[in-house]
Amino acid sequence: MKYLSDYVQESQTQLFKEMGVIFAFSNKQFEEQRNHDVIYVHAGAGTLVPKENYKPFICALDAIIAKGIEQDIEENGKQAIISRELYNYECFYTGDIQDCVDALEDYGITKSEIAEQYHHILANVDAIE
Repeated sequence: MKYLSDYVQESQTQLFKEMGVIFAFSNKQFEEQRNHDVIYVHAGAGTLVPKENYKPFICALDAIIAKGIEQDIEENGKQAIISRELYNYECFYTGDIQDCVDALEDYGITKSEIAEQYHHILANVDAIE
């Protein structure tokens, strides 16, 4: 089963190229990649966007993610997505579903839906095989 990153990766990569986005986690990396004629704005997680492209970049990125979420739900369905993320965040080992809840917030999936699927899996599957 695909993850959200599988649905958005190609479009995101194209957007990064179009908008002049660079990634740097140190001053050395920044200096190696930057265009000295450009002022960059930090967009989180080492993402640096030319200042004039910041707002269009955020809007386009949000649209890409929304489309990816829509495609993920359409292809896999909510229950499979919930199950995937419960396993991905090792909720059955920790006994805590909060990481899954946080990850699926943009999907419009509620904590109660996640808890219901969590308990269903616990009752019907050896969840920690």
